Amino acid sequence: MTPRSVLPSPRRLAALGAAAVVLAATACTSGGGDEGDLTGSAEAAELAIAPEDGAETVAPDAPITVSAENGEITDVVVEQAAPEGESKADTSMTGSLNKEKSEWSSDWTLTPGTDVTVTAVAENADGEETEAVSRFTVEPSVEGQRLEVKTDTRERQLLDGQTVGVGMPVVIDFDMPVENKDRVEAAMDVVSEKPTEGAWNWFGDKRAVFRPKEYWEPHQKVTVDLNLAGVQASDGVYGVENSSIEFEVGREQLVEIDNDEHHMTVERDGEKLKEFPVSLGQNTQHSYITRSGVHLVMEKHTNYRMSNDTLGVSKDDPNYYEEVVDFAVRISDSGEFLHSAPWNGMLGEANTSHGCVNMAVSDSQWIYDESLPGDPVDIVNSGREMEVDNGWGFWVRDWDTWLEKSATGEPTDTGSSGTPGSPHGEPHKGGGKDEGDGAEEASGQDSDEGGA
Repeated sequence: MTPRSVLPSPRRLAALGAAAVVLAATACTSGGGDEGDLTGSAEAAELAIAPEDGAETVAPDAPITVSAENGEITDVVVEQAAPEGESKADTSMTGSLNKEKSEWSSDWTLTPGTDVTVTAVAENADGEETEAVSRFTVEPSVEGQRLEVKTDTRERQLLDGQTVGVGMPVVIDFDMPVENKDRVEAAMDVVSEKPTEGAWNWFGDKRAVFRPKEYWEPHQKVTVDLNLAGVQASDGVYGVENSSIEFEVGREQLVEIDNDEHHMTVERDGEKLKEFPVSLGQNTQHSYITRSGVHLVMEKHTNYRMSNDTLGVSKDDPNYYEEVVDFAVRISDSGEFLHSAPWNGMLGEANTSHGCVNMAVSDSQWIYDESLPGDPVDIVNSGREMEVDNGWGFWVRDWDTWLEKSATGEPTDTGSSGTPGSPHGEPHKGGGKDEGDGAEEASGQDSDEGGA
């Protein structure tokens, strides 16, 4: 990868001064100029770089800092190369200058086990350049203490190049618990073509979820840069790899379903597109009632088996059911689907299902064909509330609460690169942990195979 010289990152300027000064005392320095020159020309610029030249045990989360006296920093290039014999690709590093251009600090942490070369240039008032170089080695990661992003969570992962609906969350699952949630949040950078505010929340210690304040604006690209290499997730546990995901937000399709009216409305880009008669969950017992609140399209299936035998209901039980449906669109983890139900003669008239939204076959096929993952499905008037951790129920949490539960406690502006907080920061024990609102009800009352 070609090394990138630094340009200022506006969202990081304010926080850099203190970090740059901390390590300057142990820095590699370089200066120049003719001490015998008595003509009154400007003093030569002097540079200090930390970590110092020759260091062999640099922690992966140590910041790189550059400071200048008698001049302004004009260029900093950081090259990270794997030790000889390893095949890991070279990695570049960006950083940010303060307003005076006298201090520079790296934006992200260092890849474990790399050899790093920092080359800095400064100019004095006469435009004369001074260059300094520091070469050092980053400590390698330890087997069993390497944080990685999981990629095997069913069909729920965002795929590079995928087109999604306007409610799509960014869900990141880790293979190990994260204790320093604020550091990890600060390392995950979300940038959209149409700027908005957004923030991360945590559901347990292994799942981080990003959503914007409002739905994404349609027809735009969003990039997620996971700058996790070198981030200390917990004591002695470091991220080992950076990765990136780019996805496309497609058209805005919004579905509203009224429990009382047994009616579904589909709007696309502000225009009413379709209306369908439906039947929701009967109220003969609480577990059959379809939840109110914003759901999201999660998965789509054809010829999908639905049964409550996964809850231990035997075939001899009068409440037992089993159906194979032609088209099924999952909208929760507790078994709620939009699906075909040719056996239901009460569409548009009464709620008779076990929690799903029943539809005519042709209508359910249309929904199946026209739905994208992340399309909002807002169900109203059922009297039973959707849980925030039931599948992708993240939109039922209001923005103020969502922001409060972020480990950094600050929104990020997706209009440019940079995040609140710092991946180099002090450990933030337990910050942002979500206790799993409604988890017991979501996971225990309804079959994951669907409430037909």
